[in-house]
Amino acid sequence: MAKDILKDLNPTQQDAVKHIDGPMLILAGAGSGKTKTITTRLAYLISLGIDPSSILTLTFTNKAAKEMKHRAYSLIDDITIPPLLCTFHKFGLIFLKFHIQKLGRKNNFMIVDTDDKKRILRSLEKELEIPMVASMISKFKNSFTSVEDAMILNDTNSKEVANVYEAYENYLHKNNLVDFDDLLFLPYKLLMQDDKLCEETSKKYNYIMVDEYQDTNELQFKLLQKLCHSHQNISVVGDDDQSIYEWRGATIKNILNFDKEFKDVKIVKLEHNYRSTHEILKYANTLIEHNQDRLGKKLIGTKEQGEKPKVYESFNETLETQKIIRDINALLDNGEELNDMAILYRVNAISRQLEDGLTKASINYKLIGGKRFYERAEIKDLIAYFRTIAEPNDNFSFKRIINQPKRGIGKTTVDKIEGLSKTKNISMFETISQVSSDEMTTLIGKKNYRTLKLFEASIYEIQDILKNSKMLFIDHFDDMFEFKQSFKKLFDGEDRIANIDEFYGLLRDYLIKDEKNDIASFLNIISLSSDKEDLDGGAISLMSIHSSKGLEYKHIFVVGLEEGFFPLLNADIQEERRLGYVAFTRAKSSLTVSFVQNRFYKGKRSNLTKSRFLVESGLLKGGFKMKKISSFAKGDAVKHNLFGLGTIEMVKPAGSLYKLKINFGGNKREIMSSFVTKL
Repeated sequence: MAKDILKDLNPTQQDAVKHIDGPMLILAGAGSGKTKTITTRLAYLISLGIDPSSILTLTFTNKAAKEMKHRAYSLIDDITIPPLLCTFHKFGLIFLKFHIQKLGRKNNFMIVDTDDKKRILRSLEKELEIPMVASMISKFKNSFTSVEDAMILNDTNSKEVANVYEAYENYLHKNNLVDFDDLLFLPYKLLMQDDKLCEETSKKYNYIMVDEYQDTNELQFKLLQKLCHSHQNISVVGDDDQSIYEWRGATIKNILNFDKEFKDVKIVKLEHNYRSTHEILKYANTLIEHNQDRLGKKLIGTKEQGEKPKVYESFNETLETQKIIRDINALLDNGEELNDMAILYRVNAISRQLEDGLTKASINYKLIGGKRFYERAEIKDLIAYFRTIAEPNDNFSFKRIINQPKRGIGKTTVDKIEGLSKTKNISMFETISQVSSDEMTTLIGKKNYRTLKLFEASIYEIQDILKNSKMLFIDHFDDMFEFKQSFKKLFDGEDRIANIDEFYGLLRDYLIKDEKNDIASFLNIISLSSDKEDLDGGAISLMSIHSSKGLEYKHIFVVGLEEGFFPLLNADIQEERRLGYVAFTRAKSSLTVSFVQNRFYKGKRSNLTKSRFLVESGLLKGGFKMKKISSFAKGDAVKHNLFGLGTIEMVKPAGSLYKLKINFGGNKREIMSSFVTKL
């Protein structure tokens, strides 16, 4: 039976599958059969007579867990006791059902989802931005920071949130609730506090496998350490070159330091790629070699040579979209399917021009992992504002913006104004404008009435500015209503502001084209663009590169390869480069990358520079050429004339040399690379 299980694997995959005891790191490159290897190993362990209930396999999504179960069970003839194969959070839920009473909690607890969490926080906190508070509490729990630890943090923001954190935890405990983060936080707390329980749990799960290990965070690593308390039988599968989720807590150090945290680690590199052509892999390999923080591997193609990826340079995003649409139509004429194509971008705001272009060309598309541009909340708010400015008596739009950004006008006040407007048969805006101050203050109070009169005055003022200068209108609008400012504290504020700037730029461009163009006609065009019916014949996928992780398409277009868009400014350049590697390796047969000379940037049309990744990958020559990975690497042994022997812990570029952080027998020093010799 075991022989049959292994027959479809290459020698390296077989080597990983047949490893039984002791820690193992399976370094699995993109398209190298990662899932096939880990599911086959699960079936192999069971075929050897290992008790299935002693095997724990952890992954990140229910979809991945379902797929892995299907593959593993199809290799096993008869299985009476299925092994536990689930997400980290599902494991935490099962564990808490059995043991949460040790924390003085009842095991009939309920889980609150993200919306419930925000509602609870909103009831406890009136001043701080709830999305920011929710995000910080999540970060506290995923770094195993207790309320007590949070209280002694130095920065003011953390102290403010710590007080809400305490009230929130008390609320959950009192109402027998747990949130999503508790499904990891509380199991680790139990295992840390109860040595006997830790020992029993570790012995119960004698073989542990972890999928997508590069995506684990600090708390997941700590939990795995506890599960391995009585043994070292842990096998993790991952790719350091595809670690792209630092922004949500994942830490690449878990995979980079795996052989330091566990003893006598077996490392297996899966480098044979079964997805992409040789030409696509050549440029992906060349790009990622510029990263310092990586264990090092090179994808080896198993498919045909293929064509060199195409690079498009365009004057602006309109011409960029036209070139991509031309290629899409050519592929369709050759019998290809829209479902086999995808357009990727680093910044979500770029999707607007693509959506408009595809709509006009009658090419069906679907957005993966996001909303269509004109359906995003901040854009719908802007449209409602501009509709109110163009026609103040639009009650629907008025109601949407009356408290956006927040100005203290609640639902009760809005309902009262709406009721009065219906009684008097006038619009809500006219109600504020025409009804006497005595009647209005009796109805909604002096403070609310004063706030609404200021809002009314602002609408009249911005209307006058619009009549005198369409070009000055946008800047005055944003300053007057502090629209962008209201999103700065949100955890996804940068993305939202980028969308707002894209919208402002679109409006500016429209108004510049023809002096007869006005706000009303602009809004009508948007309505036609967003009112799009589904077409037959499948759909091309539009998505951010983050959303593309784990997916593959026959034909990939990557747009927006300009400095500031990809890579982002002030971002971790190594993670940005890993995103480039992920984008390239989604393509099976053809890859097209595109950059423009100018694009809307922060609300204005700006000249841009092509992305350094085009040069680093070898797709273009000149500019931003960077030295590849040095001959020094993390873990290397070196010798210094004065300090003696040491081990490199970190490598950083420093001009033409490298700055090395070296551990000399416990004394850590930063030394330039020219002063040491590699052993």
